[in-house]
Amino acid sequence: MSSALINLLGEKLVSGSDEKATSNVLASCSAVALYFSAHWCPPCRSFTPKLAEWYSQNLKNKGLEIVFVSSDRDEAAFKEYYGEMPWAALPYSDRERKEALSKKFKVQGIPTVVILDADGSVITKDGRAAISGDPTGADFPWKPKSLKEILAGAKIVNKEGQQVSTNALDGKVLGLYFSAHWCPPCRSFTPKLSEWYVKSLQGKGLEVIFVSSDRDQKSFTEYYAEQPWLALDFSSRKEKEQLSSLFGVDGIPSLVIIDKDGSTITKDGRSAVSSDQEGTKFPWYPAPVADLADGPGNLNETPVVVALCEASDKGAKESAEDAMTELAKKYIDAAKAAGEEEPAVSFMIAKDDGHIAGQLRKLMSLPALPPLDVGDGLNVAGKQMKLGTGSGSGTYYCGRHLGVDTIPGSDGSCGPNNGPQCPDCQQACAAATRSTQPPKLMVIDIPSDGAFFEGPEGCLTAATVEKFVADFQAGSLERKQLQR
Repeated sequence: MSSALINLLGEKLVSGSDEKATSNVLASCSAVALYFSAHWCPPCRSFTPKLAEWYSQNLKNKGLEIVFVSSDRDEAAFKEYYGEMPWAALPYSDRERKEALSKKFKVQGIPTVVILDADGSVITKDGRAAISGDPTGADFPWKPKSLKEILAGAKIVNKEGQQVSTNALDGKVLGLYFSAHWCPPCRSFTPKLSEWYVKSLQGKGLEVIFVSSDRDQKSFTEYYAEQPWLALDFSSRKEKEQLSSLFGVDGIPSLVIIDKDGSTITKDGRSAVSSDQEGTKFPWYPAPVADLADGPGNLNETPVVVALCEASDKGAKESAEDAMTELAKKYIDAAKAAGEEEPAVSFMIAKDDGHIAGQLRKLMSLPALPPLDVGDGLNVAGKQMKLGTGSGSGTYYCGRHLGVDTIPGSDGSCGPNNGPQCPDCQQACAAATRSTQPPKLMVIDIPSDGAFFEGPEGCLTAATVEKFVADFQAGSLERKQLQR
């Protein structure tokens, strides 16, 4: 057993009624499953007896050891629940290590099973599904297949029903389109994606493979008839499940964009394509510094350095984004080299008023921004547009997310979600003024139980950002709690 596992789990584990050296408890295993669970959780109480049966009958003999990581509310509950388990446990008193493990493996719900190899490297974070699908351990230790391995065992077909060699996919940007005819949002999105694909995206170099969640062959055949690209044949059900697991697909429609080298560009290809239907930014590499106006990004997955610049002048916004970009690229490159899904730290910027930026300010109890001022209103496209107060009835968000009470603009495109396309809204924004404020850096660490850390304010440089991130990672910043 490696020192990495001992460092991860500590020197001692609970084994039965005693504490024993971790090195002895795990001496003969070839894989370790961290079982995040609690007695108060009904799904946990349902899953634990099954896992105990599978472990005792087959999995222990295969070389699996399980370590219970408790989310129970007190030690008495821990002891009662652990009494039902035939494996080891992290001592309940080591709450700090429990929190560190939950954060390291991004555990957001229980029961969760994370499977590690003997060196402490992650085999799969979806061990619950892996074990449930193979309780005898035939595929132990359940190392997920790579995309290339999955596709090699799959049947890919074209519109004529002919099987396509996976060699034909080499060197292409792939879009894996997880969808089904029974899903109303899918039926709404598929015609749009088909139009964009035929008109522009196919010519840009995008190859799409339909991965069906339809319930039978007939539904698959009827739905695929509406689509202009390749498909994973309905007979390849096992490969379909493997792809869903590999990319963490838990809802449809979902479009995952894969680069030519097999690395994942984005799991939110649906948003990327919808906002760039002609593929001008193909293949939609995420910006090193994401704009909060485009969505929450990695806020729920990683610590995020956020530059709050809503009331800053244009030059300050550009300087703040430039100051973060090089460091952001380093973290992205490091994650890719290590095979990690997300960088250790992500970077975002709030350039304009918006729902997410506004919510973050409230959660951090920051002072309100200086009010926007458009005087008595503007006459735009023959309509009087007045400053609104947010997302109430009759209020629309424009290109800079300024609330204005208005009927849709002259081109009919002014609305909550497509305001950036409305030149009338942009004119109203351009005329709006407010007192300026300098950019302010914050770290928002939602995975660490909703922590945040206050950073410098003023002119931001690369050195300023790098020092702030270094201080955060060194644990030298004051931890504050997001308000619910």
